[in-house]
Amino acid sequence: MKHTKSILPVIILSQFCCTALWFAGNGVINDLVVNFGLQESVLGHLTSAVQFGFIIGTLIFAVLAIADRFSPSKVFLFSAVFASLFNLGIIWQGNGLVSLLTLRFFTGFFLAGIYPVGMKIASDYYKVGLGKSLGFLVGALVLGTAFPHLLKDMFGALPWKTVLITTSILSVFGGFLLVVLVPDGPYRKSSKQNHLSACFSVFKIGEFRSVAFGYFGHMWELYAFWVFVPVMLKTYSLARPETVFNIPLLSFIIIGVGSLACVISGYLTQIVGEKKIAFIALLLSGVCCLLLPFMFAVEHESFFIGFLIFWGMVVIADSPLFSTLVAQNAPDNIKGSALTIVNCIGFSITIISIQCMTWLIELTNSNNIYSILAIGPLLGLMALGKKLPIFKKASV
Repeated sequence: MKHTKSILPVIILSQFCCTALWFAGNGVINDLVVNFGLQESVLGHLTSAVQFGFIIGTLIFAVLAIADRFSPSKVFLFSAVFASLFNLGIIWQGNGLVSLLTLRFFTGFFLAGIYPVGMKIASDYYKVGLGKSLGFLVGALVLGTAFPHLLKDMFGALPWKTVLITTSILSVFGGFLLVVLVPDGPYRKSSKQNHLSACFSVFKIGEFRSVAFGYFGHMWELYAFWVFVPVMLKTYSLARPETVFNIPLLSFIIIGVGSLACVISGYLTQIVGEKKIAFIALLLSGVCCLLLPFMFAVEHESFFIGFLIFWGMVVIADSPLFSTLVAQNAPDNIKGSALTIVNCIGFSITIISIQCMTWLIELTNSNNIYSILAIGPLLGLMALGKKLPIFKKASV
């Protein structure tokens, strides 16, 4: 198909524009605390509200097989518009904690029609080279997630509402861009019925179950790391009065560099394969979890930042590979539902890890608490190593 090469850049740009909503609240968290009289610990709660909304959204989207029954591009547009409206609602001066949590919940709810549906659209166009394609797509998600931190740095002297208005406009633009330029893919198999049982029966497939559990371990660590990157930077600088960090800019760099890692891992899969790269990336990020408490004692700030940048790369490098493996091991007629339910469970896990970290930070000032993030990679590696032929060729 002649137009296929132009499809991926459009999906990538649209995904970037829409997923900027994800951490929009995080990018202006200090302003929200001041303007609405919130506690500083609200960061974890607001992020968890988005995650919880995403979980409920993905569950409903999966059970009703929305992305398999209806045009994925139109589902994407509908979700982008509504997510942007709820994101924009944060600028209302009458907000309180409950209304802010509600707005973030519904933003997350409609993100369920953006992130997994974007992957579904890509899988409808690319059978060969899906790992590389999803590498670019998840890279767009990472940049979108980090973008509010950059906006906050760029517009630090302007009203904080600029960040929220800008991200909402980007989301609407991304939705319309996709629906206009990306029709339903040639490999799409439409389903005319709900898959009430397919969401969970797909876990009976051994390899699907193995890669899904590897993904769940990856998710335990990923969003907790992203959420608390500014906290890590602040903790390090407070212990050294002579150290002054531009936390919004550094947060953007540390999180955003993961987009490059996604692209690189996507290309590496064409040489090594998805399973090996996913295993290696998960192993390295797990080691970073264990090393972080010791890094706070390092006197050279550039070394500390370099460590976080490296972690920011390996923590996300396996994400597009897990999505590729999930898509490859799911039946075509329920691929959209399979991707969505795996996302649903994965993001449920992120709430637990984020809330655990929030509770531990309130309980103690020990930096050893970050070691619990290693639990996810450890269990994920066990799931991958148990079922998949990672370091040897599978027998024919």
